[in-house]
Amino acid sequence: MRILQLVSSRGWSSDAYWAASISAELGRAGHDVTLVCKRGSDARVVARARDAGVDRIETLAFASGVKPRSDAGDLRQLVRWLDAADVIHVHRGKEHWLAALANRLSRTPRPLVRTRHIVQPIRSHPLNRWLYRRATGLVVTVTEAIRRQYIAAELVSPDRIVAMPGGVDLAHFHPRAVGVADARRALGAASDLPLIGLVSGLRVMKGHLVVIEAAERLARAGRRFRLLLIGRGPMEVRIRSAIRTAGLDDRIALLGFVPDLPTAMAQLDLALYSAIESDGMSRVLFEYLATGAPVIASRVGVVPEVLEDGRTALLVPAGDAGALARAIGRLLDDEALRPALGAAGAELARGRLSGAHLARQLAGHYARMCGEANAA
Repeated sequence: MRILQLVSSRGWSSDAYWAASISAELGRAGHDVTLVCKRGSDARVVARARDAGVDRIETLAFASGVKPRSDAGDLRQLVRWLDAADVIHVHRGKEHWLAALANRLSRTPRPLVRTRHIVQPIRSHPLNRWLYRRATGLVVTVTEAIRRQYIAAELVSPDRIVAMPGGVDLAHFHPRAVGVADARRALGAASDLPLIGLVSGLRVMKGHLVVIEAAERLARAGRRFRLLLIGRGPMEVRIRSAIRTAGLDDRIALLGFVPDLPTAMAQLDLALYSAIESDGMSRVLFEYLATGAPVIASRVGVVPEVLEDGRTALLVPAGDAGALARAIGRLLDDEALRPALGAAGAELARGRLSGAHLARQLAGHYARMCGEANAA
């Protein structure tokens, strides 16, 4: 099939990641995919999409808000592209409206798919009712909770909305057993210390302060460990201060970005997903699972939808430092449970949460919609 994927993100957000990843996976499956990005996002989005494996990339203005002149130019180009497409898939409101209007103007309207990436209620006003009920053939959500929001708002009938969690690239994220000692040394970790990791942007909702409090409790109890915080963000100064105040400078390292994230993840004896509220797709969680790292995760967003406590991960209440410390202590003590959780998580990623699996699901929906459009 010939597929247009549109994403208007300015930076490498979860929706840009999702759009680029699924474009690459659909391309690997033999489909003809063009990813259309925001003009001027070359370094932040286009380059990273190419790194993810996307071969064909175009750009449009995707101006913020309503900009008649640039929007008209985008519409004209979209109408031209529709002649050479079978389906159009959008990821944000800007391109959703442009694609819907392009379909109205085109002699060859195409099935329109929208992916919703965030947990935020959709207002059911007349314009949105037209957009979703008349102009959109299928809505894809990254969690079941987002799917239920749409159904509650009566914007989309249940048979035209599906939840599709996952999409991890198994070519990059997978268990690795070679060069472990060297990889751990590169992370500044001694080979005899349990290595705990949190990969996340340094933002309030990611729960770093909860993790530091849990680490303080573990240190007071005499536990030996090394905790790595991988990522950058606006909370860095506050997090460094919290580490110093807790007296954990010798136990916690702030690494920023690491050059080979998949290999770093695969070295972890424990991986933490400590979000204190849902952040939609939770792609880092799926990357942990794919590398075989045993996971402790907050019960937010997609977590309770895809993970089973005690079998594929240990689940804890969000924001509860005591529960997190107890879960970490349990896994530090149980040398049989750690590899069992890691293996079960990796199997789950291969079976249900891989990008290839997601691409097969989407391609099936695309084919059905195209068949219905041709029969109409």
